[in-house]
Amino acid sequence: LFDGIYPFYLQQRKVSVFDVSTIIVIVVFLTLTCSFLLIIPGIRGRARLYWTLRVLLSLVVGVVIVAVQFTGDWETGWVKANTSYKSFSRAMVNANIGLHVGLAGVNVTLVGNPVNQVNETINYNEHFAWSFDADYDHSYGEGRERGLPSPILYVAEKFTTQSPCGMLRQYRISSHYASATLWVAFCTWLISNMLFSMPVLVYGGYMLLVTGAFMIFSLLSFSTVRNSLMCPIQFGTATLRIGYGGSFWLTLAIGLLCFVAGITVVALHYFSLDLLKTFFDLREEKAEEYQEMTEVYVNPHFVNKRL
Repeated sequence: LFDGIYPFYLQQRKVSVFDVSTIIVIVVFLTLTCSFLLIIPGIRGRARLYWTLRVLLSLVVGVVIVAVQFTGDWETGWVKANTSYKSFSRAMVNANIGLHVGLAGVNVTLVGNPVNQVNETINYNEHFAWSFDADYDHSYGEGRERGLPSPILYVAEKFTTQSPCGMLRQYRISSHYASATLWVAFCTWLISNMLFSMPVLVYGGYMLLVTGAFMIFSLLSFSTVRNSLMCPIQFGTATLRIGYGGSFWLTLAIGLLCFVAGITVVALHYFSLDLLKTFFDLREEKAEEYQEMTEVYVNPHFVNKRL
């Protein structure tokens, strides 16, 4: 006890979905977008619209691939329940308990309903990392030493190595390979942009297909956690159930977008090459190279001499 009351929560809390890394990624890509918008007025004709569509779509794909690495809502779930607040205390609180699973760890959220109960502000977001360079059990032990609320410790305990659920190993491996596959997708996205800047558009389309394939592979890797039995998380009669979150569905949507864009580029290459070159602003350059002279100037001196 601290002066006769239970320990305070002194550590800075981590948000459940966005963190500093995600914000940095978004700011970097927004800077690139603003820089491109500054040079848009210098592009003439319909090429301005084509350039805008290509660049913005490419940046959307890139920012999603990188940002979902740091988000915490690949799986998410909430439950409202009456539960005990602290260990060795009979105080009961009405709160919303949330579980947010990311590729790097899990966030457990506890929000009182209302927020102010038992003479305290009940509004917690606690992060427990499970990447290979982090010690999940150590983070859980530190949470117990700081006197975290019982609902947070109860949910976090389900993922410890001592838990009979055995979910930590499955989540750690699945998240690791999902993250690695997404980084490969980011590399293929960069290669596709380089190929589109050269007159080899069909290969850029192929790399877009590869990018979409690796994004789908990352989803398949993460979804393997469903193969293991999920221990029930009970708060009285209420059960906390989790399902795929926003990051999962966003990755799926962008992966399908890459497939559609890649198939479109490849199909246009074989069936309508002129239209594809027009969209990538390559047709006009070729026309200028082979353009015939419209006016001919003849020297009268040579004409008189029949030369």
